Amino acid sequence: MDAAALRALQAPLKERYRESPATAETPIAARATWSEAGVTCTVDGFAGHVRAGLHPATGGDGSDACSAEMLLEALLGCLGVTLRSVATAMGLDLTDVHLTAQSTFDARGTLGVDRSAPVGIGPVNVEVIGTTTASPETIERLLATTERYCVVGQSLANPPRLRFVPASGLRP
Repeated sequence: MDAAALRALQAPLKERYRESPATAETPIAARATWSEAGVTCTVDGFAGHVRAGLHPATGGDGSDACSAEMLLEALLGCLGVTLRSVATAMGLDLTDVHLTAQSTFDARGTLGVDRSAPVGIGPVNVEVIGTTTASPETIERLLATTERYCVVGQSLANPPRLRFVPASGLRP
């Protein structure tokens, strides 16, 4: 897809959202259950079920997906699509692109060993490796624009809100 095709694809959407901002509010959802044994949670994913469990640093045996790594995967998916969309819109020729996300977490925080230890992953570093003839200034603009419009990346600044809904007939 080139810049003109991308603009043509998105133009009617942008016009509709300008004329009626409420139509831009797009619902999304994910579902998970405690359908399997152990300290796990099975997430219904696009490509099938994924069983998340404890990371080995918190007591897991490594046979389940780590939710923090799943977060990095979601981030890379969003950044990769956003980067490709922005590069297309800018008319940049990028080839052989590979993205890697890395971070750490302090297991003391999530295990409650030390209340002063942070809970959550630390700063996330994303490396984009590829081939291009674009100038360093253009690449800097590409990366800044990608960061600005990446939904998952921007969402990391706001923690989720939790609420409990009792199943039928049960009272909390």
